[in-house]
Amino acid sequence: MINVTGLSKRYGGYLAVSDVSFEIKKGEIVGFLGPNGAGKSTIMNILTGYLSMTRGTVTIDGYDIIEDPEKAKKKIGYLPEIPPLYTDMKVREYLEFIYDLKKVKFPKKPHIDEVLKLVRIADVQNRLIKNLSKGYRQRVGFGAALIGNPDVLILDEPTVGLDPKQIIEIRNLITRLGKNHTIILSSHILSEVQAVCERIIIINRGKLIADDTATNLANKLSKERALFARIICDEENMLQTLKTVSGVKSVRSMGKVETGAFEFVIEPEQGKDIRQAVFEKVAAMGKTMLSFADNTMTLEQVFLRLTDATDEELENMLGDKGEEE
Repeated sequence: MINVTGLSKRYGGYLAVSDVSFEIKKGEIVGFLGPNGAGKSTIMNILTGYLSMTRGTVTIDGYDIIEDPEKAKKKIGYLPEIPPLYTDMKVREYLEFIYDLKKVKFPKKPHIDEVLKLVRIADVQNRLIKNLSKGYRQRVGFGAALIGNPDVLILDEPTVGLDPKQIIEIRNLITRLGKNHTIILSSHILSEVQAVCERIIIINRGKLIADDTATNLANKLSKERALFARIICDEENMLQTLKTVSGVKSVRSMGKVETGAFEFVIEPEQGKDIRQAVFEKVAAMGKTMLSFADNTMTLEQVFLRLTDATDEELENMLGDKGEEE
């Protein structure tokens, strides 16, 4: 769906983006991360056709963003950090304006009705945008991005400035949209990215330094992976049973931690995800698992570790740009 090859952007003598390449397949939800000044926003503006590139190619569903910009841009819905809304317009009036601007071919009224329903702003469609809360304005921005039913949605900090309830609403909306769209999500709220994104791309100092799932990145950076299971059980019987689970490398008991319950430290084999198998084994035994957690790094810890690392350290931790070998 999106192919970026050898992308570079220079401002005079400053190289903002250096030889970045990646591919995003249809239906993926990808987190696009980087510190301030890393080149992330520059790349996003190039993807949307707002900014030219110095070198490289970008294609959207086979259409080159430079050679065939009109067809490429029709595939993209863009929600910038601050949606460019005309606040003196009513919600429906504004979406109809965007519809005309994009030269959409769908029947107008049914299409606008569908968008209003999808982003849940039908109840405010006749209100002036300037009288709406920030959360509702953000939804109007989402609505504008969805006009024309683009295959790709590029969302830049979609929850910035929202309260916790509004953040959850927008996160749920992104998840729903991900069922029918390819999504690139940029956000500094890393827990949000981890919750909705299947894959993470990290940009730092103008270069792509990591491209993988959050779980795989955490596993690569965690020196010793382990699961901690607190189970009401017979200690020795459970210890021996857990050792039989496929993918388990070792199990040790930490002893009794509360009445009738023992805590076990379970180490998986390299690259194995044993969480489901362990849970199912305990359930099949008819035992109660009081808690189940692992010691892998959070996305925030991964991000800080990678963006603080030197090129040599990155090579040692992840290999070439964090790609799978």
